[in-house]
Amino acid sequence: MPGGRAALSLSVAIGLTAALTAPALARELPAALKKAQVDTLSFDALAGWEDDDHAEAYGAFRISCRAILNGTKAMRKARPVYGGLFEACKRAKAAGSLDREEARAFFEENFTPVRLSQPGQGGQGFYTGYYETEVHGSRVQTEEFNVPIYTAPSATVKKKQSKVFAHLDRTAIEEGALKGKGLEICWVKNPVDAFFAQIQGSTRVKLDDGELLRLNYIASNGQPYTPVGRFLIDRGIIAKEDMSMDRIREWMEANPEEGKELRRKNRSFVFFAETALKAHEECIGAQGVPLTPLRSLAVDKKMHVYGTPIWIDADLPILSEKPDTTFRRLLIAQDTGSAIVGPARADIYFGSGESLGSIAGRIKQFGSFVMLAPKSLAVKGTTPANVPLPRARPKEIIAEAAGALAVKQHP
Repeated sequence: MPGGRAALSLSVAIGLTAALTAPALARELPAALKKAQVDTLSFDALAGWEDDDHAEAYGAFRISCRAILNGTKAMRKARPVYGGLFEACKRAKAAGSLDREEARAFFEENFTPVRLSQPGQGGQGFYTGYYETEVHGSRVQTEEFNVPIYTAPSATVKKKQSKVFAHLDRTAIEEGALKGKGLEICWVKNPVDAFFAQIQGSTRVKLDDGELLRLNYIASNGQPYTPVGRFLIDRGIIAKEDMSMDRIREWMEANPEEGKELRRKNRSFVFFAETALKAHEECIGAQGVPLTPLRSLAVDKKMHVYGTPIWIDADLPILSEKPDTTFRRLLIAQDTGSAIVGPARADIYFGSGESLGSIAGRIKQFGSFVMLAPKSLAVKGTTPANVPLPRARPKEIIAEAAGALAVKQHP
């Protein structure tokens, strides 16, 4: 391919860079994004914009609209972005299904592209990837299947408590602190499988009798989350540029005792709930709607509103282990994660299965992060757009993100 770029066989085409202009926003409704550099763009400035399949993105947006349109007037008033999305969703509901060109026109008519970045990152965002794991398990404990997957107590689930057993860390729970409480959903063979299921926040458990359990995050112990990959980087076991979830898994399985010690450095522990999802259905994100592979995004919920469209332009290691696949497409913010922090930090949802997990686990690249802001408001940040910033790659940010490796864990 020209320039050595790999073609992405996911309806993503190579686009041409257009001239940058700055359209005026319709109404001053401030939505301050803390610690963000904000640059208003035009759609012509988005390389590859016209080549994306906007009907796919529009479909994911309409899924988010199911939740947005159920929001209260108070919610719309308190969060201007939410209010703007509410109005756009009303138009989407009235419009119904749209084809590729109609969907592109819908986004252009209802939104303004605003590039976000954290000062010091050269006007770019940072991306990782996540997926739904698949493991083999058993409803009953056996000699082979002896690693429990826990749910939260029913009383706390009814109260929708997001934190349970806050006094217990991962070590205490793995050593049997919850034994005898009847909270086991099932058992799996490998503690590494259980660990990665918790990190991703959802899993498919294939039972010996053919039944498929669909488990989703329900709560955590609220203990601090620590990305374990950075310890392997700091110790020189895995080079920063070679870090991936596959490499962490391989090392843990080759070094069982050290692997256990490493896992326990992450004191956070996740609890699951069984869902009624069928095999063909996607897992549910934090917005409460089904995720769409390569159209759903996990963002910092303290800074972004679920349902916000985000345009990504980055070179990612999708078709190979090198970041030579041009990824230009519109995704929708529908999820979150404790490792996803900052105005231009996001986690791309790849779908389910370990083959996709290998791809998701090696994503750790910088790229353009463009929020589509509803035209009813103006977005302003705390850093003027005309302040020149270096194209920095802070070591601590890279190390943490590489260690997290798309580690998407619900708060």
